[in-house]
Amino acid sequence: MKLRLVLGDQLNSQHQWFKEVEENTLYVFFEMRQETDYVKHHIQKVVAFFTAMRSFAKALENQGHKIIYYNIYSDASRKSLDENIKTIITEKGITKFEYLLPDEYRLDKQLVTIVKSIPIESESFDTEHFLTQREDLNTFFEGKKQLIMEFFYRDMRKKYDLLMEGGKPLGGQWNFDKNNRKKWKGDPLIPPPFSIDTKRSQEVYDSIIKSGIETLGSYKPEQYLFPADRKEALEQLDYFCEYLLVHFGDYQDAMHTRERNLFHSRISFALNTKILHPLEVMKKVIDYYHKNPDRIELSQVEGFVRQIVGWREYMRGIYWREMPDYKLKNKLDNFNKLPDFFWKGHTKMNCLKESITDSLETAYAHHIQRLMITGNFALLIQCHPDEVDEWYLGIYADAVEWVQLPNTRGMSQWADGGIVATKPYVSSGSYIYKMSNYCEECRYDRSKRTGENACPFNSLYWNFLDDKKEFFRKNNRMAMMLRLLDKIPLLEKEEIKKRALNIIENPDAF
Repeated sequence: MKLRLVLGDQLNSQHQWFKEVEENTLYVFFEMRQETDYVKHHIQKVVAFFTAMRSFAKALENQGHKIIYYNIYSDASRKSLDENIKTIITEKGITKFEYLLPDEYRLDKQLVTIVKSIPIESESFDTEHFLTQREDLNTFFEGKKQLIMEFFYRDMRKKYDLLMEGGKPLGGQWNFDKNNRKKWKGDPLIPPPFSIDTKRSQEVYDSIIKSGIETLGSYKPEQYLFPADRKEALEQLDYFCEYLLVHFGDYQDAMHTRERNLFHSRISFALNTKILHPLEVMKKVIDYYHKNPDRIELSQVEGFVRQIVGWREYMRGIYWREMPDYKLKNKLDNFNKLPDFFWKGHTKMNCLKESITDSLETAYAHHIQRLMITGNFALLIQCHPDEVDEWYLGIYADAVEWVQLPNTRGMSQWADGGIVATKPYVSSGSYIYKMSNYCEECRYDRSKRTGENACPFNSLYWNFLDDKKEFFRKNNRMAMMLRLLDKIPLLEKEEIKKRALNIIENPDAF
């Protein structure tokens, strides 16, 4: 008998494993405290993973595959992965153990250790999901001093013939990022989010509550938007193409108090659990664009494709290129704690209150909320990247470490010293005002740098530049801001730094 392990983010029904029913093959799934407890996760994240896992296992069983499923109530849930695998090998007379390569370094090493300790043959297989192999990014940039995502993105477009025409980019340019920065002001109207059948997720939620798993955030069926299976995920993708793609690119960086989803697809969970394949997603969107040339502009589609074939694959490449040392990087020597309001949403700063409340209520926030609101503030108050990593990994349903870590520690916190981003993504209140309506309903004045009602982001921004200027002296992209810092009058700079220090020492008071 052959034993095959399927992890919670390996729900690829198109994988070669599942094409034929094999009488002597047993598939095993575990809902494990090892995975629910290594960080505190959002309740909706745990619900989403377990719902998708149970749905996937049930579908395989209906196809005739032999399944063992250990739910969160089982004795196995409190044991380690190696204990569980060894028990099954003994009890079922397993003669070969097979597994799909994990995308998390921690699990990869754990499984390598397990196969060395079991007395039977073992074999690992690719998940058949990503468009690159673990080492491809390293090979692509071999001999280069700096990693530039844009070059990688263009190569991927060519390789997979995405938005290409005669060997050149469709529309005559590779990147329409400058078209993707509009502020949404209430028009055009935003359709309601795609509706998910929450019957299965409600059952899973009840079992998680009874099991006593410690989680964060809340679960309300009307706010739950994570597909349980491939059918729902494909319907969600269709909904995006039909109703949201038309304005996705324009407003992908926008933020608004009345609209959490805006024109975003919300398919990141389905992608990161491998329910959907990135190539099928992009081809679906591109085909829809070609069928509706009078309705959909190229800039809407290119912005979407860039996120998947460019940024998503690039982040995975960074992860496997830099681990395990990447998880220890703290280039800017930041050591402060994350404020309590990150876990509760109680703050007077409206942009943070809105973004964190969204996150706590839905286990979701789009990339600009993550990067330029919560991430920006965490960096400006100089939080330890470990604290920031733990929050991002726990709070978002689509967060698995291969994508979360380089986005958080690299892109957001610049703890890697510039491997991912050539400069820190920090800003004052002016950027937040430019891309949202958050400032309009805030008690703080986004135009002031000092005084009790001055926007905290303003003093924190200039204080950060002053505190960390030695790190950036040779960074050309920071030169202009450092020159502006030097022009601030000495007395005003002292007031800025005094207010910033007060915020850093007492962030929950603001």
